[in-house]
Amino acid sequence: MTIAMARRIYTAPPDSGQVVLGKTLPDLLYEACERYADTQTFYELRGDGWIPVSLASFREQAEDLALGLRGLPLERGDRVAMFMESDVPFCIVDMACLLGGLIDVPIYLTHAAEALQYVIAHAEARALVVSNLTLLAQIAPVLRDTPTVETVIVGELEPGGRVPVLPEHVRLATLREMQAEGRGVRAADPGRLASLRAQIHPHDVATIIYTSGTTGTPKGVVLTHENISFNALTSFSGLAGYTDGEEVGASFLPLTHIFARTLQYGYLATGSTVYFTRPDRLSKDLQRIRPTFFATVPRVIEKVYGRILERATTLKGAQKQILNWAIALARRYELGREPKGFYKAQLALADRLVYVKWREALGGRIKYIISGGAALSGDLANFFAAAGIPILQGYGLTETSPVITYNRPYLNRAGTVGVPLPGVEVMIADDGEILTRGPHVMKGYFRDEERTREVIDDEGWFHTGDIGEFTDEGFLRITDRKKDMFKLSTGKYVVPQPLENRLVTEPLVEQAVVVGSGYKFCTAIIFPEEDALRTFAASRGLDPAMPLEQLVREPVVLARYQELVDRANEGMDHWMQIKRFALVPAHLTVENGMLTPTLKVRRSRVREAFADVIRSLYDGEAPEPRTAEPLAAGAS
Repeated sequence: MTIAMARRIYTAPPDSGQVVLGKTLPDLLYEACERYADTQTFYELRGDGWIPVSLASFREQAEDLALGLRGLPLERGDRVAMFMESDVPFCIVDMACLLGGLIDVPIYLTHAAEALQYVIAHAEARALVVSNLTLLAQIAPVLRDTPTVETVIVGELEPGGRVPVLPEHVRLATLREMQAEGRGVRAADPGRLASLRAQIHPHDVATIIYTSGTTGTPKGVVLTHENISFNALTSFSGLAGYTDGEEVGASFLPLTHIFARTLQYGYLATGSTVYFTRPDRLSKDLQRIRPTFFATVPRVIEKVYGRILERATTLKGAQKQILNWAIALARRYELGREPKGFYKAQLALADRLVYVKWREALGGRIKYIISGGAALSGDLANFFAAAGIPILQGYGLTETSPVITYNRPYLNRAGTVGVPLPGVEVMIADDGEILTRGPHVMKGYFRDEERTREVIDDEGWFHTGDIGEFTDEGFLRITDRKKDMFKLSTGKYVVPQPLENRLVTEPLVEQAVVVGSGYKFCTAIIFPEEDALRTFAASRGLDPAMPLEQLVREPVVLARYQELVDRANEGMDHWMQIKRFALVPAHLTVENGMLTPTLKVRRSRVREAFADVIRSLYDGEAPEPRTAEPLAAGAS
């Protein structure tokens, strides 16, 4: 597969970061230990508090475990599966594998049994590390069908906990036991660790990450030390205002995903203090941690925005007027355009009265928030920037380690995913697909040359599957997934993402899926945000405790959602506008298979599960092609 090379190649603008090559991931640890020896880098969540883990302790634990793992024995290049919580022990096991020349294979905790079995078997993992007995009980049945696993290592054995039955050939050990064995190896052979380190090279495989995707069999993305170290170090070099050894981060995204993991290496390399927490604790923990920086997915930002708007509905009198005034001002803000005159003065006043409280809710010290994993509405980027909360949206894939482009603190435009990383090339193909080339691109898919050739052409360009365009200023804008575009029976192509993005920024909308392939017009399935809907119902005199299936049929509720759909349709080409919609009292979750572990909608699953709802939207012809019609639908 080749492409024409006449199209423009986009690269990083001057002074937007420094290219860093030739590093192994253990290099980042040892260099950090030399620079930040006394820094309490990691804080492990225990109960309702945190236990500090210094860099020196982290290194020692990882070294001991690396020696213990190689003494099992595991050989250089063997795979170690990780079924673990996203916490400090995950990072220690990961670094131990890297130090030992082993290839770790993190597995999503939300995978179904079939996917767990497939990943472990396909990777031919010889060892499996799990966080605790609860996770061990979940994965133990799979081990009967994964004969390559010889050792299972559990992080914590809870007092009185029940150890599940494992196949006879499988040895069970704890992390502490493996580290103790490693200390024995160190005492007997003091040069063993240095010998292992000397064998690690930047182009060695570091990890295999199996992407669940929205369709098909999981693919094992093979990433090298340099793929990830380049991405982490080069990305952090472009974060103006980020001070090595002084920043405080909150980590709550899954480390099984390359987005959080690459950030973690960046935190390590810069001597940043990192508190590990969970999404369900985030609101209170942000005020306790008071981070200067954290990364998130757009849905968290959308929920914060929704709470602000919801707050405006509960206040009264002057407080309500002031908050609505501040919200209106923030909605007028535009990144890249300096506010002037009276508007600037109004923003300053709103900042003292309102915006400072929004920042305090995030801990009061946020310099910027990194957003990745999915598209963030440009309106939200502008809105929070007006309040002194810059959101830097980036773009990438597991196959690109992950960063391809990202907005910088001084180069930030709403509705875009920024400019390329230094050392990275980006090009738009004739059909609009985004292509990229550089040291961030994976080696390929594990044991799948055919799929690898499908996405990496003969000239080294990785085909992302995303559709996009560059603005006149050189910022990349994502318009849709190539495979998500669909054609109406009229021959018109529809890009569903812009409509869906508009809808999910509304507090009353949890998810929205636009459909219409093969039909004359577009429709949408809307899944309500239950808490926000019940608050709205109470404000309209309805019983907020009534069953959700009944609530979505209330005329006042349907009328409100029709207003949201009409607003989303504004400015869209008429064939892309939503003509009918169904309000469905159901939830899309990772557990029910409707979302990927990275919270992307599995469209095919949604279309299959709600096929009856979709058919009902197309019963008969649209009576008025330019008017959206609501339809309350029961859960499928």
